[in-house]
Amino acid sequence: MKSTTKTVNIHEAKTHFSKLLAAVAKGQRITICKDGTPVAQLGPLETPIPIRRPGLLKGRVVVADDFDAPLPPEVLASFEGGS
Repeated sequence: MKSTTKTVNIHEAKTHFSKLLAAVAKGQRITICKDGTPVAQLGPLETPIPIRRPGLLKGRVVVADDFDAPLPPEVLASFEGGS
């Protein structure tokens, strides 16, 4: 999909942000200018954000029964700067 570029000023970008995002979702690039100078660009992501799937590691991760037990004194001392 060939992307086209549209240039808008900051006021227009703030006023029509939702419409600009809809255009970006269709592949268009938007350049935002301040006083005629480009300062930012909105564009579609190159790689889609992966969808999180809850439970993906179910049965593969084991949490010990005593995971929240107090640390042994020698380990606790190392966290507190002791030796």
